[in-house]
Amino acid sequence: MNIAVATAQVCDTQCQLIANCTPELLCAAFPQCCNTEVFTFERTGISRNLMYLFVVGLVSFLALLFIEYRVLDRVFRRKSKLAAPPTDSDDIDSDVRAEKARVRTLTEAEIAANNLVLRDVTKYYGKFLAVNQLSLAIEHSQCFGLLGVNGAGKTSTFKMMTGDENISFGEAWVNGISLKSNMNEVHRRIGYCPQFDALIDDLTGRETLRIFALLRGIPRADIPALSLRLAEELNFGKHIDKQTKAYSGGNKRKLSTALALMGNPAVVYLDEPTTGMDPGARRQLWDVVCKERTAGKAIVLTSHSMEECEALCTRLAIMVNGEFKCLGSTQHLKNKFSNGYFLMIKLKRTEGSSMDRIEGVKRYIEERFPEAELKEAYLESVTYQIPSANTRWSTMFGLMEEAKKVLDIEDYALGQTSLEQVFLFFTKFQRETD
Repeated sequence: MNIAVATAQVCDTQCQLIANCTPELLCAAFPQCCNTEVFTFERTGISRNLMYLFVVGLVSFLALLFIEYRVLDRVFRRKSKLAAPPTDSDDIDSDVRAEKARVRTLTEAEIAANNLVLRDVTKYYGKFLAVNQLSLAIEHSQCFGLLGVNGAGKTSTFKMMTGDENISFGEAWVNGISLKSNMNEVHRRIGYCPQFDALIDDLTGRETLRIFALLRGIPRADIPALSLRLAEELNFGKHIDKQTKAYSGGNKRKLSTALALMGNPAVVYLDEPTTGMDPGARRQLWDVVCKERTAGKAIVLTSHSMEECEALCTRLAIMVNGEFKCLGSTQHLKNKFSNGYFLMIKLKRTEGSSMDRIEGVKRYIEERFPEAELKEAYLESVTYQIPSANTRWSTMFGLMEEAKKVLDIEDYALGQTSLEQVFLFFTKFQRETD
């Protein structure tokens, strides 16, 4: 169109140079000034521009299809020669080995009955083995926790389960539908709250929920009530009509969680869902997750909060160097890998020397619990680690109640090794990443 305007300006200039200029004289001197055909391929027409527009649009659409259906990935994956995944090592945990054996013997009907099944799932980046033969079956109404430090393989596992990355070896199913052969159908059955919020800043929370509801195929008449219910349950209802760029970090996580729950998916992936939330909001989100789990959903959760995992997860695994190092319920893992008990004693505040009273407590503990290891002594409190797990709870409580009578003990706490201590025990074997 700019060419047509420029041509018209040139023709006007040329007409001024002709004495008694008329259209006939102008056309005789400059024929291009009289071409009124719009769809010509000449410089004054727009057909050439339309052709460019069509070609660019077609190429862009084909590129989109190639990317969406991972055509190039499939071609290069067939041509590339990846090393076969290593066989199971001898030091594999018995629970992990049992889960592998169980998954490998599942029939098609049993795979379809589970919400999520991973069988020997492996991921290579070039020749680097990021995820090594993960096997797992998650039934409905279960919350599975995936724990590990940075570089352990959690993100790669999540990306494979959500279709963001191809599986190098192995197979995975959601309700019996293969992630390798039918990812489009799998996407209909999963919800995903990413670690970093993927929201459109200029849309309001209500508009964002509406768009995702329409993409999920929810009837238009049901969308307003559903959006409001999710916003109220996750406690961002009063911000629902604000643009998401004005949301706090905690409210963005709430909105991302609401989007993951939209459409009643069979499997919900929550990657650090409570990051940036205050304790009250965190508890409220826990209640929502428990409610969705009870309703029959399978939930896969990653979190750095051991308290969160203990509150929500029915089972969890600790990943180290791309492998499951342990697998089971939180109580099972604490029982299996427990390093005894912890004992925290708080003394009464008196005018006398606290050091003398602490020394008296130390002598008492050393006589009754010879294996006890002093971890901390500060002001009126002391903390011990008791490695022997064979001592009965009743015996330990009896000895401490006796100590309260003869020593200036205000209170004491006796408990099992925490999940965090189990986690730290395994993560010390994590290799360093560049």
